[in-house]
Amino acid sequence: MFKLSNTVYDVLKFLCTILLPALGTLYFALSKIWGLPLAEEIVGTLSAIAVFIGAVIGISTAQYNKENDDGR
Repeated sequence: MFKLSNTVYDVLKFLCTILLPALGTLYFALSKIWGLPLAEEIVGTLSAIAVFIGAVIGISTAQYNKENDDGR
């Protein structure tokens, strides 16, 4: 059984939907302006992490819904 607490779920959801995409966008933009290294690699890594967290959230949500299904 795979279930996240509400706090962990909320933090992971924030990371996945807000923080990591914003951080990737910020780094990509600044790397072009300031010549920072490895823009594609860093943004790709942040995107992969966000997708993984999204999968974890999806599994947890499916498990929660399955356990709390009231027969509808």
